[in-house]
Amino acid sequence: MARLVLKPEEEAGKAWPAIVIGFFVAFGGVLFGYDTGTISGILAMDYWQNLFSTGYVNTAGHKDVSPSQSSAIVSILSAGTFFGALGSPLLADTIGRRLALIASSFVFIFGVILQTAATALPLFLAGRFFAGFGVGLISALIPLYQSETAPRWIRGAIVGAYQFAITIGLLLAAIVDYATQYRQDTGSYRIPIAVQFAWAIILIVGMLILPETPRFLIKKGQHDNAARALGKIRRIDANHPAIQDELREIEANHNYEMSIGKASYLDCFRGPMLKRQLTGMGVQALQQLTGINFIFYYGTQYFKNSGIQDAFTIQMITSCINVVSTIPGLWAVDKIGRRPLLLWGAVGMCASQFLVAMLGTLTTGQDASGNIIVYNVAAQKAGIAFICLYIFFFASTWGPLAWVVTGEIFPLKTRARSLSMTTATNWLLNWAIAYSTPYLVNYGEGYANLQSKIFFVWFGACFLCISFVYFFIYETKGFTLEEVDELYAEVSSARKSAGWVPKSTYAQREGGGVVESAQGEKGSSGASHHEEHTV
Repeated sequence: MARLVLKPEEEAGKAWPAIVIGFFVAFGGVLFGYDTGTISGILAMDYWQNLFSTGYVNTAGHKDVSPSQSSAIVSILSAGTFFGALGSPLLADTIGRRLALIASSFVFIFGVILQTAATALPLFLAGRFFAGFGVGLISALIPLYQSETAPRWIRGAIVGAYQFAITIGLLLAAIVDYATQYRQDTGSYRIPIAVQFAWAIILIVGMLILPETPRFLIKKGQHDNAARALGKIRRIDANHPAIQDELREIEANHNYEMSIGKASYLDCFRGPMLKRQLTGMGVQALQQLTGINFIFYYGTQYFKNSGIQDAFTIQMITSCINVVSTIPGLWAVDKIGRRPLLLWGAVGMCASQFLVAMLGTLTTGQDASGNIIVYNVAAQKAGIAFICLYIFFFASTWGPLAWVVTGEIFPLKTRARSLSMTTATNWLLNWAIAYSTPYLVNYGEGYANLQSKIFFVWFGACFLCISFVYFFIYETKGFTLEEVDELYAEVSSARKSAGWVPKSTYAQREGGGVVESAQGEKGSSGASHHEEHTV
């Protein structure tokens, strides 16, 4: 295991503090995953259906919430997260990344309180919105904090660990839902919801101890505080030459960015920044369109409809696969690289979704009341096996790597705003899928009744992922965030990015000279780079 995180010899200081900090901050993903995962089981609980029903009766003759109400319950969390993600720079660029995460956790706790207290839909919906707002803030702030504190040689694994924490949250949600599903009292849903207090408190306590990111402190002109923070992360003295060299590079990069004006949201879409912004938003949109949250939002009900007797158990199995499959992705992201993993992950997801769609469509039907008739149970089980294979490809590639890519492709000047919009894109598509899926899948007047055919939609999106990676994803493995800026400046085509080698640093160019590096680990070649730095 030590070999997997072996620090390069030229890197000064200790590796473990930055790794521990990055992985702890990733814990915030548990809030994200648990909150999104728990609703699937709650919607399928008998007691919850009876208590929250406003008179609707489902096709099985049981009191339930209507498909439109179900759609609102699931999707309002994503609506809250969308606005939370967009609002994250207001906190991140004013009070800092660390305090912003603490404030966001309190917003999340308020939403959990409302959901726990609810016995009817209006208060439950309000709680889902505020919890979502907190999750949206957290989901933009965590990759920002991680990318600004992680060493370049393991940055991919650290930022990708955020997705790993999300999968753990989904698994914990499935376990707690499974444990309380048969209770015939408010504990059936209140226990799974109230557990979230613990996740938020753990994150708050940890962030009270951890340092602010050095890049934020440089952004605020606090060089001495930045040196102390970076020294704490690397476990060496703040005056160590390696600390001062790294800070000079960050400061020189930031000074250059600021020399061409302050950044607004519109600047994220202007000139050479447009390419990066659309890349970040595209990868987050496609991550959602692959269909992963259909499985974790509506999976329990879908498996029941498919003739599976114990749908909760299947949901737990898929959640376990989601967790375990993320681990090889965390190892491979800094060994193999971003482009190959995303490309082959898209190919695997594409094939798996197509087979699920074909098996489901060809081996099921419906009676006059809209109930699913399964003609071949073995084929349905094979379909679930291919769903599990799809989850493996997603969890080891597109799950963590969407966060990695967006966390490292933006310059310091626009990073908080750019990340807020890429994360908001993720949540916008998340909301659209959560809201529209009942209308697309369910039987009845005004509904598309696609059932298993919905997987053809996800198949088409996975096919788009392949082309997107080929044309738009740059290989950024092993570069500092400042060198990633330089990569975009000098390389016009993503297909040529894997062969690019930096030649000098910002600090060297500010000092008036260019120092060549035989190892190709620093910087770029000067003048032309200053002319078009932010391509």
